[in-house]
Amino acid sequence: MLLTLRLRDFVIVDSIELHFATGFSVLTGETGAGKSILIDALGLLLGDRADAGVVRHGAEKAELAAEFGIAEDDALHALLAEAGLEGDADLCLLRRTIDAGGRSRAWVNGHAATTAQLKQIGEYLVDIHGQHAHQRLVRPDAQRELLDAYCGASQLTRAMRQAWQAWKHALEAVAAARANAESMASERERLLWQIGEVRALSPQLGEWEALQQEHARLSHAQSLLAGTQSSLDALIDGEENLSGRLGTVLATITDLLAHDPQLGEIHDYLQAVDANLDEAIHALRRYAGRVELDPERLSELDRRMDDLYRMARKYRLKVEELPESLESWQHQLEALDRGADLDALEHAVVLAKQQWLDIAKRVSALRHAGAHQLSTLVSTEMQQMAMAGSRFETTLLLQDEPTQHGLEAIEFRVAPHAAAEARSLAKVASGGELSRISLALQVVASQSAHVPTLVFDEVDVGIGGRVAETVGQLLARLGARHQVLCITHLPQVAACATHQFQVRKQMNEQGVSSHIDALNQQARIEEIARMLGGSEITHTVRQHAAEMLAPVLGER
Repeated sequence: MLLTLRLRDFVIVDSIELHFATGFSVLTGETGAGKSILIDALGLLLGDRADAGVVRHGAEKAELAAEFGIAEDDALHALLAEAGLEGDADLCLLRRTIDAGGRSRAWVNGHAATTAQLKQIGEYLVDIHGQHAHQRLVRPDAQRELLDAYCGASQLTRAMRQAWQAWKHALEAVAAARANAESMASERERLLWQIGEVRALSPQLGEWEALQQEHARLSHAQSLLAGTQSSLDALIDGEENLSGRLGTVLATITDLLAHDPQLGEIHDYLQAVDANLDEAIHALRRYAGRVELDPERLSELDRRMDDLYRMARKYRLKVEELPESLESWQHQLEALDRGADLDALEHAVVLAKQQWLDIAKRVSALRHAGAHQLSTLVSTEMQQMAMAGSRFETTLLLQDEPTQHGLEAIEFRVAPHAAAEARSLAKVASGGELSRISLALQVVASQSAHVPTLVFDEVDVGIGGRVAETVGQLLARLGARHQVLCITHLPQVAACATHQFQVRKQMNEQGVSSHIDALNQQARIEEIARMLGGSEITHTVRQHAAEMLAPVLGER
């Protein structure tokens, strides 16, 4: 549930911090005081699109934060853990800033997050019913989504749409295979020819570099042998070789060492040089023994390198790219063979269609069960909203052709009285009736909702009198199972709430600002009296307000 909401420099709010409790809470105030600002702020914290217009005039950025209690929500805990957004075991902290340039940043439990993640997390926290929900209610997609959510089919419908797309892709693959059969055959023939030519050469990974190194060595074998021999002559085989001269110097220093120990360090250096010189001589002799003059091998290398170079040039490749290109062509050929296998493709269509149909039947079963229950409950609620004798029906219309949304279309219908035939909601309901039916639907659907916090933004527009009192009682009843927040202008609705906040507008040096106060018992009487009597509040109006609040305040 929502515990705390903090706003700074948001629209006409300079700074507020609100603490919320369980049950049914209302926000009231004069028109234009900024009641809907709280709903807008919650929407932004739950992933709505932001723009620079929400930043208070003259401020650098707007800051919004909300704290939710999530102690018993295992699914949300799992989602946060999977996304690396864990925080306190019992809390979920959402924070968002929007700067004057319209740039937005978001955090979940102190971790940077995307708006998509806010939206996903928000689905577990809050369900907002906007003041224009009844206008959307006449749309077929909205009716379908509402029924699917009510009967618990939303997750299955997503899987059904994915299965539908897989079926369509399988059908497209068959159509493409048939339409492109000739061009695919030509492409296959080309690939076969290329693969055959290159495979005959059998190029190997790393072969070109190895060939170049061996060719360079054999091409210079004569000069390598001559250079090696001249080096050996200078080191040991010649008359004035370095090894002999070094030995003479070392012997002299050894004799002198007996007369002056300070020559010991020089003696050690010369010994090290002598040892390293011996190693170099042995290594040079071993190398000389391996260098061969092999003109036949050199000719063989020339031919191999020429063959590889000509093949690479033919296909406009680098020589070292031949092995990888051969492997790529083979993969392309395999893909073409699969694409040309009509039997396999048509079998894939059958499997994909069956998978979609299996899911669609499960969705239909849930819809049929939910439709009957939804119709009964909404009809019951409508009787209390000055629509006595009216009847609500959720109709499932079997489609001639299947769609991604299932085997049937959903249509909400209403009958104005018991003897009348139920007709499409869009055709028979007036604006006021739509508003009441929408509220009845929202109340019924919310009773089975798993979201802990429900927000109603002036959904009671267009009603009054006894119906308004009934609406307030409905929301209070809902507040026994969920945390309910409602923006209202009706005193009958506000009087049914357990908690009440007053939103007021105030002028100061910086301009207009919005303030929100939690009301105590006496302040609630004054606010209800204002809602009843307007600018002039008499003792009678206050007494009436106190009587309206008596059932709630008495319980407290």
